[in-house]
Formats: sequence, structure tokens, C-alpha cells
Amino acid sequence: MADAADGQEPISHPLVLRYLDHVRFEKRLAERTVTLYQLDLLKLLAACAGAKVEIESAHHAHIRRFAAQMFAAGRSARGIALILSGWRGFYAWLGREGLIAQNPVAQVRAPKAPKPLPKALGVDDAGQLADFSAEAPESEQDAWLDQRDAAMVELFYGCGLRVGELVALDAVASGAGQDAGHGWVDLQDGMVHVRGKGKKWRSVPIAGKAAEAIALWLPVRLSALPADGLSQTAMFPGRRGTRLTPQAVWQRLRGRSLAAGLAAPVHPHMLRHSYASHLLQSSGDLRAVQELLGHANITTTQVYTRLDFQHLAQVYDAAHPRAHGRHKPKT
Repeated sequence: MADAADGQEPISHPLVLRYLDHVRFEKRLAERTVTLYQLDLLKLLAACAGAKVEIESAHHAHIRRFAAQMFAAGRSARGIALILSGWRGFYAWLGREGLIAQNPVAQVRAPKAPKPLPKALGVDDAGQLADFSAEAPESEQDAWLDQRDAAMVELFYGCGLRVGELVALDAVASGAGQDAGHGWVDLQDGMVHVRGKGKKWRSVPIAGKAAEAIALWLPVRLSALPADGLSQTAMFPGRRGTRLTPQAVWQRLRGRSLAAGLAAPVHPHMLRHSYASHLLQSSGDLRAVQELLGHANITTTQVYTRLDFQHLAQVYDAAHPRAHGRHKPKT
């Protein structure tokens, strides 16, 4: 008789005992693993008893029902998958022993786990991060970095950019036409033009706060950089003058969010999720948000709806927490 596991009744079923001896002594599995198998088989014994069927006589319909009962009782899809894996191994052993003709778990799969919701900041936390400014920078370069990082945060949260789109931005339009260059910021028109996934271009309105941050950043962008290795085009160069990498942006944003007093470190895509979430909460216009984010479809399928740009700008101005009127350049 096997010992009780985690307060459960000890196992007395002879086939289960033989199997546990097999995995313990022949397969030489760790004792903790054997204990987990024992717990899984206790569940199987209880389910078979409830269905009034012998454990070696259970077929796939019984196993499907047992899995459905566990799911209805609140067990996670991952937990059910692990239990089914334990049962599958037991019935595979029964088959090798010639005790059953077919493994009843072979074609049974756990319920699909729901996709986790993307992490997004609350409106207050997003505003706290966007409004943060380092107190009394120790040097001119520290002040320069703070101003650069503030502009990056505003573009992430104010325009929903991906990190790859942000680091590719140029300070001015480059090349003869959009296909020839990187993305760029056009303050005159109040737009950010980016080349996203699949090299597809989109244009996103700039929130008032983001446009203000960029307008403050552009005049000092090259002021604290060395002459050699200087990137004359990158909107966001690093302290050595070269274009920032996505990894560097992640590190800077993580440090800035913690310095701003947020409970958890923030990464660029979290701000993109926040942008989408807050727009959708305020406007309810799913298709407009789809277009602003540059998604190819609305439910990760094949549907794609193009909207009139003027409508997109109106949705953006009315809904985004920091879009208190788009930037209007001085004339």
C-alpha cells in the first residue's frame, strides 16, 4: 500500500501500486515526481469511482468527462494538462503490460488556456510616469538624457509605438518617398510616420503632450554628443551619438518607471498596451484603435478595415488621456 500523499487516503489499487513501483524503481524517477504521479492517480481513482467504472475499463469518453469536470471546478488548463499527462503515462504502461487494448487518454487534450491579457498601466500610473522628471540632474548630460527619455515615454504612451518603430525614427523625413527611409516625426502636421511590422507604413496623430516633449527635445538633441560617431538623423541617439538599441530603451524605461515610484518596472510594450486600453475605454471605437496601432486585423484574423484619417484624429483627440488638443505649431 502506497503512503498517503498530501493528506490523501493511501492508494490500495494493485495496478496503480505496480505502476508507482515501476516509475520509482525501474524508471528511477525522483521521489517528488513519484508523489506527483500518485496525486494524479488518486484523482483518476476518485473520478472512476464516481463514474462507477474500473480504472482499467475507462475509455476516452470517461477521460473527456473527467477533464471537463475538473475545468468546471475551476482547475486551470495547465493543471489539467499536467494531470492528463500523468494519466497518459499510466495507461501507456497498462498497454505495454498487455492489460488494455487502447490508451483512453491518447486523444484527449486539456482545454485551451485563455491568452493572458496584455499588461497595461492605469491612467494615473501612466500619467505619473509621463509627468516624471529627474530632480536636479547632476550634469548637463544627465539633464539631456532626462529630456530624451521624457520624449520617448510620451511617444510610447501618446502614440502607441512599438520599440522597434521608436528607435528607427529620424528627426526629419529621409529619402525620396516613404519607402526609402525610416519613420519620422512631423510636428508641422502633428503626425508620426512609422514603418511597422511587415514594413507597412502608418501615420499616427501626436498627442499634445508628446508633441510638446518632441518640440523641447529637438533643439537640444545633438547638444551633448561627441562629434565623432554622431548620428545626425536618429531622433533618439545614445550618449555616444549612435542610434539607441531596443535593449537600451528597455533599460532606460525600466529605470525611469522605478524612479517615478511605480510599483513594477515598465517596458515599452506595456505603454503601447496602455495607449490602446485607455483609448478603447474612452472611445469604444475598436476599429479606430486597430488602425492607430497598425494591426492587420481586428481579432488576429484576416479582417482589416481602413478608416478615414480625419475620423481617426477625432477619435484620438477626444479619447486619449493626454491628447488635450493636438500640437499646433506657431505661425
